Amino acid sequence: MSQVIFAKKVFTGNEILKDQLITVENNKIISIAHATSSAGAKEVKYLAPGLFDSHINGGEKYHFTQKADEETIDDIYQTSVATGAAYVLPTLITSPQDNILKGIESVRSYQEKYPGSGVLGMHLEGPFLNPIKRGAHLTEYVRKPTNADLEEIVRYGKGVIKLITIAPEMFTEDQIQLLLDSGITVSAGHSNATYSEASRAFNQGIHLVTHLYNAMSAFGHREPGLIGATFDNKSVYAPIIIDGVHSSYAAARIAYKVKKDKLFLISDALFLNEKVTEFKWGEFDAYLKDRKYINSDGNLAGATISLADAVRNAVNEIGIPLQEAIEMATIRPAKALGLESKIGQIAVGYPAVFTTFDDDLLNFSVLKY
Repeated sequence: MSQVIFAKKVFTGNEILKDQLITVENNKIISIAHATSSAGAKEVKYLAPGLFDSHINGGEKYHFTQKADEETIDDIYQTSVATGAAYVLPTLITSPQDNILKGIESVRSYQEKYPGSGVLGMHLEGPFLNPIKRGAHLTEYVRKPTNADLEEIVRYGKGVIKLITIAPEMFTEDQIQLLLDSGITVSAGHSNATYSEASRAFNQGIHLVTHLYNAMSAFGHREPGLIGATFDNKSVYAPIIIDGVHSSYAAARIAYKVKKDKLFLISDALFLNEKVTEFKWGEFDAYLKDRKYINSDGNLAGATISLADAVRNAVNEIGIPLQEAIEMATIRPAKALGLESKIGQIAVGYPAVFTTFDDDLLNFSVLKY
Protein backbone atom coordinates (compact mmCIF):
# COMPACT_ATOMS: atom_id res chain seq x y z
CA MET A 1 0.00 0.00 0.00
CA SER A 2 1.41 3.39 -0.96
CA GLN A 3 1.60 6.40 1.36
CA VAL A 4 1.98 10.05 0.48
CA ILE A 5 3.87 12.92 2.13
CA PHE A 6 3.42 16.58 1.26
CA ALA A 7 6.46 18.73 2.06
CA LYS A 8 6.65 22.51 1.74
CA LYS A 9 10.42 22.23 1.23
CA VAL A 10 12.34 19.11 0.26
CA PHE A 11 16.10 19.06 0.74
CA THR A 12 16.97 16.37 -1.77
CA GLY A 13 20.67 16.22 -1.04
CA ASN A 14 21.39 18.27 -4.16
CA GLU A 15 18.78 21.02 -4.24
CA ILE A 16 15.67 22.40 -2.56
CA LEU A 17 12.28 21.63 -4.08
CA LYS A 18 9.09 23.41 -2.96
CA ASP A 19 5.60 21.95 -2.50
CA GLN A 20 6.28 18.31 -3.28
CA LEU A 21 4.15 15.17 -3.01
CA ILE A 22 6.32 12.16 -2.27
CA THR A 23 4.79 8.73 -2.74
CA VAL A 24 6.36 5.77 -0.96
CA GLU A 25 5.68 2.07 -1.31
CA ASN A 26 7.43 -0.97 0.11
CA ASN A 27 9.85 1.27 2.01
CA LYS A 28 11.00 3.04 -1.19
CA ILE A 29 10.31 6.39 -2.82
CA ILE A 30 8.37 5.71 -6.01
CA SER A 31 7.53 9.25 -7.14
CA ILE A 32 8.18 12.92 -6.41
CA ALA A 33 5.97 15.56 -7.99
CA HIS A 34 5.07 19.21 -7.55
CA ALA A 35 1.65 19.80 -6.01
CA THR A 36 -0.44 22.80 -5.02
CA SER A 37 -2.10 21.12 -2.04
CA SER A 38 -1.48 18.30 0.39
CA ALA A 39 -4.46 16.32 -0.96
CA GLY A 40 -4.92 14.47 2.31
CA ALA A 41 -1.26 13.46 2.56
CA LYS A 42 0.83 13.63 5.72
CA GLU A 43 2.10 17.21 5.73
CA VAL A 44 5.52 18.38 6.91
CA LYS A 45 7.28 21.71 6.48
CA TYR A 46 10.87 20.57 5.91
CA LEU A 47 11.91 17.15 4.67
CA ALA A 48 15.50 15.94 4.32
CA PRO A 49 17.13 12.59 3.69
CA GLY A 50 17.76 10.68 6.91
CA LEU A 51 20.76 12.24 8.66
CA PHE A 52 23.84 9.97 8.75
CA ASP A 53 26.26 9.99 11.71
CA SER A 54 29.39 8.09 10.69
CA HIS A 55 31.18 8.60 14.00
CA ILE A 56 29.33 7.98 17.27
CA ASN A 57 30.62 6.12 20.32
CA GLY A 58 27.62 5.70 22.61
CA GLY A 59 23.89 6.20 23.06
CA GLU A 60 22.35 7.65 26.18
CA LYS A 61 23.26 4.60 28.32
CA TYR A 62 26.07 2.51 26.89
CA HIS A 63 29.45 2.93 25.22
CA PHE A 64 30.22 0.58 22.34
CA THR A 65 33.88 -0.07 23.18
CA GLN A 66 33.14 -0.78 26.83
CA LYS A 67 30.13 -2.96 26.04
CA ALA A 68 30.46 -4.22 22.49
CA ASP A 69 27.10 -5.97 22.24
CA GLU A 70 23.72 -5.67 20.57
CA GLU A 71 22.14 -3.84 23.50
CA THR A 72 24.66 -1.02 23.08
CA ILE A 73 24.18 -0.94 19.31
CA ASP A 74 20.44 -0.62 19.82
CA ASP A 75 20.96 2.14 22.39
CA ILE A 76 23.13 4.08 19.93
CA TYR A 77 20.65 3.59 17.10
CA GLN A 78 17.44 4.34 19.01
CA THR A 79 18.90 7.39 20.75
CA SER A 80 20.23 8.69 17.44
CA VAL A 81 16.82 8.26 15.83
CA ALA A 82 15.22 10.11 18.74
CA THR A 83 17.58 13.03 18.11
CA GLY A 84 17.10 13.08 14.33
CA ALA A 85 19.77 10.80 12.84
CA ALA A 86 18.37 7.89 10.83
CA TYR A 87 21.68 6.18 10.01
CA VAL A 88 24.72 5.44 12.18
CA LEU A 89 28.08 3.73 12.26
CA PRO A 90 28.67 2.71 15.90
CA THR A 91 32.33 3.42 16.57
CA LEU A 92 34.64 1.08 18.44
CA ILE A 93 37.88 2.68 19.55
CA THR A 94 41.33 1.29 20.32
CA SER A 95 40.96 -1.90 22.36
CA PRO A 96 42.22 -5.51 22.45
CA GLN A 97 41.81 -7.64 19.33
CA ASP A 98 39.21 -9.89 20.96
CA ASN A 99 37.04 -6.86 21.77
CA ILE A 100 37.30 -5.67 18.17
CA LEU A 101 36.18 -9.09 16.90
CA LYS A 102 33.35 -9.12 19.44
CA GLY A 103 32.16 -5.72 18.21
CA ILE A 104 32.20 -6.93 14.61
CA GLU A 105 30.12 -10.00 15.45
CA SER A 106 27.65 -7.92 17.48
CA VAL A 107 27.06 -5.54 14.58
CA ARG A 108 26.71 -8.43 12.14
CA SER A 109 24.17 -10.14 14.40
CA TYR A 110 22.22 -6.90 14.93
CA GLN A 111 22.03 -6.25 11.20
CA GLU A 112 20.80 -9.80 10.55
CA LYS A 113 18.07 -9.43 13.19
CA TYR A 114 17.06 -5.91 12.13
CA PRO A 115 17.84 -5.62 8.40
CA GLY A 116 15.70 -2.49 8.09
CA SER A 117 17.52 -0.57 10.78
CA GLY A 118 19.79 2.37 10.10
CA VAL A 119 22.85 0.60 11.52
CA LEU A 120 24.92 0.49 8.34
CA GLY A 121 27.95 -1.22 9.82
CA MET A 122 30.65 0.03 12.17
CA HIS A 123 33.59 2.40 12.35
CA LEU A 124 36.81 0.96 13.78
CA GLU A 125 38.83 3.87 15.16
CA GLY A 126 42.22 2.33 15.91
CA PRO A 127 44.04 0.50 17.34
CA PHE A 128 46.75 1.22 14.75
CA LEU A 129 47.33 4.83 15.70
CA ASN A 130 50.33 7.01 16.43
CA PRO A 131 50.72 7.05 20.23
CA ILE A 132 51.82 10.69 20.03
CA LYS A 133 48.34 11.58 18.73
CA ARG A 134 46.32 8.93 20.55
CA GLY A 135 44.08 11.53 22.23
CA ALA A 136 41.90 9.79 24.81
CA HIS A 137 42.68 6.32 23.41
CA LEU A 138 44.51 4.10 25.89
CA THR A 139 48.25 3.70 25.35
CA GLU A 140 48.18 0.06 26.42
CA TYR A 141 46.06 -0.89 23.41
CA VAL A 142 47.62 1.33 20.73
CA ARG A 143 49.86 -0.82 18.56
CA LYS A 144 51.70 -1.04 15.25
CA PRO A 145 49.89 -3.07 12.62
CA THR A 146 50.97 -6.57 11.75
CA ASN A 147 49.87 -8.34 8.61
CA ALA A 148 48.25 -11.05 10.74
CA ASP A 149 46.17 -8.51 12.73
CA LEU A 150 45.07 -6.70 9.59
CA GLU A 151 44.17 -9.90 7.75
CA GLU A 152 42.10 -11.09 10.72
CA ILE A 153 40.23 -7.77 10.97
CA VAL A 154 39.56 -7.72 7.22
CA ARG A 155 38.36 -11.33 7.26
CA TYR A 156 36.06 -10.96 10.27
CA GLY A 157 34.96 -7.45 9.34
CA LYS A 158 33.93 -8.19 5.76
CA GLY A 159 30.62 -6.46 5.08
CA VAL A 160 30.52 -4.98 8.60
CA ILE A 161 33.43 -2.57 8.97
CA LYS A 162 32.59 0.35 6.69
CA LEU A 163 35.27 2.70 8.00
CA ILE A 164 38.64 2.27 9.70
CA THR A 165 40.79 5.06 11.14
CA ILE A 166 44.55 4.53 10.96
CA ALA A 167 47.73 6.56 11.33
CA PRO A 168 49.14 6.00 7.84
CA GLU A 169 52.73 6.76 8.87
CA MET A 170 52.64 3.62 11.06
CA PHE A 171 51.85 1.42 8.03
CA THR A 172 53.80 0.10 5.08
CA GLU A 173 52.36 0.84 1.65
CA ASP A 174 51.48 -2.85 1.29
CA GLN A 175 49.53 -2.77 4.56
CA ILE A 176 47.57 0.30 3.48
CA GLN A 177 46.88 -1.40 0.18
CA LEU A 178 45.61 -4.49 1.99
CA LEU A 179 42.97 -2.34 3.69
CA LEU A 180 42.10 -0.41 0.54
CA ASP A 181 41.70 -3.64 -1.43
CA SER A 182 39.31 -5.00 1.22
CA GLY A 183 36.66 -2.43 0.31
CA ILE A 184 36.77 -0.79 3.74
CA THR A 185 36.95 3.01 3.57
CA VAL A 186 40.24 4.05 5.16
CA SER A 187 40.58 7.32 7.05
CA ALA A 188 43.74 9.03 8.30
CA GLY A 189 43.46 10.09 11.91
CA HIS A 190 45.15 10.05 15.32
CA SER A 191 48.19 10.67 13.18
CA ASN A 192 51.40 12.65 13.42
CA ALA A 193 52.06 12.32 9.70
CA THR A 194 54.19 14.92 7.98
CA TYR A 195 52.77 16.69 4.95
CA SER A 196 54.74 14.33 2.70
CA GLU A 197 53.61 11.19 4.54
CA ALA A 198 49.98 12.30 4.46
CA SER A 199 50.17 13.25 0.78
CA ARG A 200 51.67 9.88 -0.06
CA ALA A 201 48.79 8.13 1.73
CA PHE A 202 46.25 10.29 -0.12
CA ASN A 203 47.92 9.52 -3.43
CA GLN A 204 47.71 5.82 -2.61
CA GLY A 205 43.94 6.00 -2.21
CA ILE A 206 43.00 7.28 1.24
CA HIS A 207 40.48 10.10 0.67
CA LEU A 208 39.20 10.80 4.18
CA VAL A 209 40.48 12.05 7.53
CA THR A 210 39.04 11.54 10.99
CA HIS A 211 37.70 14.54 12.98
CA LEU A 212 39.53 17.36 11.25
CA TYR A 213 41.94 19.29 13.53
CA ASN A 214 41.65 16.83 16.42
CA ALA A 215 44.44 14.32 17.11
CA MET A 216 46.42 15.11 13.98
CA SER A 217 49.67 16.89 13.13
CA ALA A 218 49.05 20.61 13.11
CA PHE A 219 49.47 23.09 10.29
CA GLY A 220 52.77 24.95 10.30
CA HIS A 221 54.17 27.29 7.70
CA ARG A 222 57.28 25.12 7.27
CA GLU A 223 55.68 21.73 7.98
CA PRO A 224 51.96 21.77 7.04
CA GLY A 225 51.31 18.35 8.59
CA LEU A 226 48.16 16.28 8.07
CA ILE A 227 45.93 19.34 8.35
CA GLY A 228 47.87 21.10 5.61
CA ALA A 229 47.83 18.02 3.38
CA THR A 230 44.06 17.76 3.88
CA PHE A 231 43.55 21.42 2.99
CA ASP A 232 45.82 21.07 -0.03
CA ASN A 233 44.05 18.05 -1.53
CA LYS A 234 40.68 18.80 -3.11
CA SER A 235 39.58 15.15 -3.15
CA VAL A 236 39.99 14.46 0.58
CA TYR A 237 36.83 14.50 2.71
CA ALA A 238 37.04 16.08 6.16
CA PRO A 239 34.44 15.38 8.87
CA ILE A 240 34.41 17.94 11.65
CA ILE A 241 32.88 18.20 15.13
CA ILE A 242 31.18 21.59 15.21
CA ASP A 243 30.59 22.05 18.92
CA GLY A 244 32.82 25.03 19.66
CA VAL A 245 34.90 22.77 21.91
CA HIS A 246 36.75 20.28 19.73
CA SER A 247 37.59 23.16 17.42
CA SER A 248 36.70 26.80 17.62
CA TYR A 249 33.94 28.08 15.41
CA ALA A 250 36.52 30.26 13.68
CA ALA A 251 38.59 27.17 12.82
CA ALA A 252 35.45 25.46 11.52
CA ARG A 253 34.68 28.53 9.41
CA ILE A 254 38.17 28.38 7.88
CA ALA A 255 37.75 24.67 7.15
CA TYR A 256 34.43 25.39 5.42
CA LYS A 257 36.05 27.99 3.17
CA VAL A 258 38.92 25.68 2.25
CA LYS A 259 37.29 22.24 1.99
CA LYS A 260 34.01 23.41 0.48
CA ASP A 261 31.89 20.39 -0.51
CA LYS A 262 34.31 17.93 1.10
CA LEU A 263 33.55 19.12 4.64
CA PHE A 264 30.87 17.16 6.49
CA LEU A 265 29.45 16.73 9.98
CA ILE A 266 29.86 14.09 12.68
CA SER A 267 28.89 14.04 16.32
CA ASP A 268 31.72 11.87 17.72
CA ALA A 269 29.44 11.74 20.76
CA LEU A 270 30.78 9.84 23.74
CA PHE A 271 27.17 9.72 24.93
CA LEU A 272 24.01 11.48 23.79
CA ASN A 273 21.58 13.54 25.88
CA GLU A 274 24.11 14.11 28.72
CA LYS A 275 22.50 11.48 30.96
CA VAL A 276 25.82 9.74 31.63
CA THR A 277 27.80 12.07 33.88
CA GLU A 278 30.67 9.73 34.76
CA PHE A 279 32.23 6.96 32.71
CA LYS A 280 35.13 4.58 33.27
CA TRP A 281 36.52 1.79 31.12
CA GLY A 282 39.86 0.57 32.41
CA GLU A 283 42.09 3.61 32.53
CA PHE A 284 39.73 5.54 30.23
CA ASP A 285 37.59 7.91 32.24
CA ALA A 286 35.30 10.80 31.43
CA TYR A 287 33.33 13.29 33.49
CA LEU A 288 30.63 15.63 32.26
CA LYS A 289 31.55 19.18 33.15
CA ASP A 290 30.18 22.36 31.59
CA ARG A 291 28.57 20.26 28.84
CA LYS A 292 31.95 18.70 27.97
CA TYR A 293 33.37 15.25 28.66
CA ILE A 294 36.76 15.70 30.33
CA ASN A 295 39.10 12.96 31.57
CA SER A 296 41.06 12.97 34.82
CA ASP A 297 44.02 14.60 33.03
CA GLY A 298 41.80 17.51 32.07
CA ASN A 299 41.74 16.59 28.38
CA LEU A 300 38.71 16.22 26.11
CA ALA A 301 37.31 12.70 26.26
CA GLY A 302 34.43 12.95 23.80
CA ALA A 303 31.69 15.12 22.43
CA THR A 304 28.18 15.63 23.81
CA ILE A 305 26.41 16.93 20.69
CA SER A 306 24.01 15.07 18.43
CA LEU A 307 24.30 15.27 14.65
CA ALA A 308 21.25 17.56 14.65
CA ASP A 309 23.11 19.85 17.07
CA ALA A 310 25.98 19.92 14.59
CA VAL A 311 23.60 20.97 11.79
CA ARG A 312 22.19 23.78 13.92
CA ASN A 313 25.70 24.95 14.92
CA ALA A 314 26.82 24.88 11.29
CA VAL A 315 23.99 27.26 10.39
CA ASN A 316 23.89 29.49 13.45
CA GLU A 317 27.56 29.64 14.43
CA ILE A 318 29.43 29.18 11.15
CA GLY A 319 26.93 30.81 8.79
CA ILE A 320 26.62 27.82 6.48
CA PRO A 321 23.41 27.92 4.38
CA LEU A 322 20.80 25.45 5.61
CA GLN A 323 20.80 23.48 2.36
CA GLU A 324 24.55 22.91 2.67
CA ALA A 325 24.34 22.06 6.36
CA ILE A 326 21.79 19.34 5.54
CA GLU A 327 24.03 18.03 2.75
CA MET A 328 26.91 17.95 5.26
CA ALA A 329 24.89 15.49 7.36
CA THR A 330 23.44 13.41 4.51
CA ILE A 331 24.86 13.11 1.01
CA ARG A 332 28.42 14.19 1.82
CA PRO A 333 29.15 11.49 4.42
CA ALA A 334 27.37 9.02 2.14
CA LYS A 335 29.72 9.96 -0.71
CA ALA A 336 32.77 9.83 1.55
CA LEU A 337 31.95 6.22 2.39
CA GLY A 338 30.77 5.17 -1.05
CA LEU A 339 27.14 4.83 0.07
CA GLU A 340 25.60 7.57 -2.08
CA SER A 341 23.70 5.09 -4.25
CA LYS A 342 21.89 3.80 -1.13
CA ILE A 343 21.35 6.75 1.23
CA GLY A 344 21.79 10.51 1.42
CA GLN A 345 19.23 11.64 -1.16
CA ILE A 346 15.50 12.05 -1.63
CA ALA A 347 15.03 10.53 -5.06
CA VAL A 348 13.03 7.77 -6.72
CA GLY A 349 14.36 4.38 -5.67
CA TYR A 350 15.92 5.59 -2.43
CA PRO A 351 14.73 4.41 1.02
CA ALA A 352 11.67 6.14 2.44
CA VAL A 353 13.68 7.31 5.43
CA PHE A 354 13.62 11.02 6.18
CA THR A 355 14.52 13.60 8.80
CA THR A 356 12.16 16.50 9.47
CA PHE A 357 12.89 19.65 11.47
CA ASP A 358 11.47 23.00 12.49
CA ASP A 359 12.35 26.62 11.69
CA ASP A 360 14.59 26.99 14.74
CA LEU A 361 16.45 23.72 14.07
CA LEU A 362 15.66 22.67 17.63
CA ASN A 363 13.40 19.70 16.96
CA PHE A 364 14.50 16.97 14.57
CA SER A 365 12.65 13.72 14.05
CA VAL A 366 12.96 10.67 11.80
CA LEU A 367 10.16 9.56 9.49
CA LYS A 368 10.49 5.99 8.26
CA TYR A 369 8.10 4.03 6.03
